[in-house]
Amino acid sequence: MSATISERHRSREARVLIIAPHGSYRTAPYIEAARRRGIEVLIASEGRHSLVSAYAQGLHLDFSDTHGALDVIREAARHRSFAAIIGTDDTTTELASLAARQLGLPHNELDAVRIARRKDLARARLSEVGIPVPSHVRVSLRKPLAGQLDGIGFPCVVKPLAMSASRGVIRSDTEDELRVACERVSRIVAEAQHPDERNYVLVEEFIPGFEVAVEAMLTDGELDVLAIFDKPAPLDGPYFEETYFVTPSRLDASVQRQVRQRVAEACRAYGLRQGPVHAECRINGAGVWMIEIASRTIGGLCSRLFEYGLATSLEELVLSHAVGAPLQFGDTQQAAGVLMIPTPKAGILRRVEGVRAAGEVPYIEEVTIQVRERYQLVPLPEGSSYLGFVFARAPRPEQAEAALRQAHAKLNVVIAPLWKGVTGVAA
Repeated sequence: MSATISERHRSREARVLIIAPHGSYRTAPYIEAARRRGIEVLIASEGRHSLVSAYAQGLHLDFSDTHGALDVIREAARHRSFAAIIGTDDTTTELASLAARQLGLPHNELDAVRIARRKDLARARLSEVGIPVPSHVRVSLRKPLAGQLDGIGFPCVVKPLAMSASRGVIRSDTEDELRVACERVSRIVAEAQHPDERNYVLVEEFIPGFEVAVEAMLTDGELDVLAIFDKPAPLDGPYFEETYFVTPSRLDASVQRQVRQRVAEACRAYGLRQGPVHAECRINGAGVWMIEIASRTIGGLCSRLFEYGLATSLEELVLSHAVGAPLQFGDTQQAAGVLMIPTPKAGILRRVEGVRAAGEVPYIEEVTIQVRERYQLVPLPEGSSYLGFVFARAPRPEQAEAALRQAHAKLNVVIAPLWKGVTGVAA
């Protein structure tokens, strides 16, 4: 029988195991959040030889060997127990679920986590319970397209079964474009670990509309929405690179209630009951459409929006929730926004000009460039990384958005062509 939240919170010996891919954006924020909240964390990853001490001194797992990884985690828990286990990224949430179950800790069932990670399984589950989803079909990349697309019109969208950050997502307006898109995605997913993820893609009807992201927390199946982020830049394709997130949402209160209701319905359909949730929805005249739900927090450095808008970090909220401590928000709540600086084209990064000028725009809090000079840039749909992030804080969301757009206009990304024989490091 698993420990209750209050029992875990009262335990002075409690610590949290964080399972993270080596190099994950999320590891450092979790470590800093744990330090601020006085919560002990242990990092489990494949980073045995990492120069980062949290990886090198933590548990060393082989993510391709689930049974072996579970043995390592059980042995660590035998010497000193864990209060909770958190999987930071899509590649670690299933292992976190299995480990928490074996140790009797609160967790999402494996099927629920797998549905959240796999777009085809998610669409099928929502259809089963009557939640509206776009027309869709799982298409084999090893067979001719003819005969596989019954009921799918144009425009449509091709999606890998299990990738995030819009990688491999391509809109097609004609059959020829769809064929080219499938060939392109086939190359992108060629090294996926699971055979289904190498051999199939999801093709679904394109849903027009305004898109939002939702960050929420589940406690025994009850959803608590922490923030709704507007995405004011149109996401109509052919690729779907996200750029601007702004909170609080400027949608009507009634529409926001519909968004909360839809996300809660989808979580119940998936079977998710515990921990952080990141959801994407589209809104149009037909209502709220569920694009996806992940059983983790938002990606990249976007979680810093909570520090700027709610005066606390998302990782602090997740850790506090995991050990049963009350969620604490700062006294000052302002509008906040982030620009995920897009990669304009492929090539070798020479420099990013205008960073200081962008940082001097009123309401801009921080401009950070993540990619080093001389690195190879790979834009969507093959790539999945951003050049960096710009954060804004303002009294109103429209002011935050305007500041981000003004700062973006001051940035000039200088890229050299990638000639044959020139090698770089992927961004």
